[in-house]
Amino acid sequence: MQAVNQCRFCGETLNYTFVDLGMSPLCESYISVQQLNAMEPFYPLHVYVCGACFLVQLKQYVSQQEIFTEYAYFSSYSNDWLKHAERYVSMATERFALGPSSLVVEVASNDGYLLQYFVEHGIPAFGIEPAQNVAEVAIKMGVPTRVEFFSESAARLLVLEGKSADLLLGNNVLAQVPDINDFVRGMKIMLKPEGVITMEFPHLMRLMEENQFDTIYQEHFSYFSFITVEKIFAAHGLTLFDVEELPTHGGSLRIFARHSENTCREISLRLPALRAREEAAGITQLGSYGYFTEKVKETKRKLLDFLISARRQGKSVVGYGAPGKGNTLLNYCGIRTDFLDYTVDRNPYKQGKFLPGTHIPIHGPEKITETKPDYILILPWNFKEEVMCQMSCIREWGGQFVVPIPEVKVYR
Repeated sequence: MQAVNQCRFCGETLNYTFVDLGMSPLCESYISVQQLNAMEPFYPLHVYVCGACFLVQLKQYVSQQEIFTEYAYFSSYSNDWLKHAERYVSMATERFALGPSSLVVEVASNDGYLLQYFVEHGIPAFGIEPAQNVAEVAIKMGVPTRVEFFSESAARLLVLEGKSADLLLGNNVLAQVPDINDFVRGMKIMLKPEGVITMEFPHLMRLMEENQFDTIYQEHFSYFSFITVEKIFAAHGLTLFDVEELPTHGGSLRIFARHSENTCREISLRLPALRAREEAAGITQLGSYGYFTEKVKETKRKLLDFLISARRQGKSVVGYGAPGKGNTLLNYCGIRTDFLDYTVDRNPYKQGKFLPGTHIPIHGPEKITETKPDYILILPWNFKEEVMCQMSCIREWGGQFVVPIPEVKVYR
């Protein structure tokens, strides 16, 4: 567990609050019917910013094993995310000249959503995934997968087995690592001398600009700016040589890293440009972080105003999706079945269960056509276009979509 009040990267004492979202349950711990009357643990969602390295972070209250050994998130249930993965594979294969003699390794490879495309291209791929239930899906699809948490010690053993990577990647895993130094040391060990690392993660600057407070939950230990992640990688002998800004998850970064001693890949001009933009946005000034809390409170007020007004008018409101971000939003705002009749999700693993904390029931998407609600609150707002396309049938009875972030907006 994380030392009390110490930054998980640099060890500085944590004295500065970024935002305090109160108490919340683990966002991917869905409740069965048998568990409805059992005790449910809640943990503080009090986020700090380090005054030395500006890493925004939660303290660790539960172990990785408690969160990720059995996991409810399957990447393949989002069509947009599959397209994103396929585009990445095409780009990486061409840019890094990958072929039958290469090895691609993905950390936190989930259900094989991405590596399946490398396999289709005849490029050897290997996944590392801690959740047994998720890894089994990947293995059945023909994606070789090791069930374990990635770490420095795991990397050393994999290298002894001949699994050094030409391309080592991780999508939305960096935030979920409690010991960030151990994790990055492991990547350094796993990477071949001329190899490349790519990592994707939500961009802190966009989180702050777009008021994306619902992306904060116990499973996400850290929230990264480019400036801070560059320091973390440099501390472990890895140099960032390129960066891309992506629309995924409300605004993400894809960083490209190499061994610092490998000077074959020149550093892109995009790095100093992004660094300058972050500095202009106040990422390296503690005062810039103090304004976030009031923005969060105002979003809560506006969402509750909308829901109270809709209910008083006799309108029915349901949710779409059961994502981790939705559970942060609903628990922070105190939204339960008094406001939201139910939610739906395409993932059969979640159907028939209840959202953590709020105990809102989760059904299959067909429930919406059965009950014909007036409003659908889109909880995975980062996929709003995909959801509105999938559920366009609600317009037949005058139904409307509601997106809560960055502020409440109704789509007809």
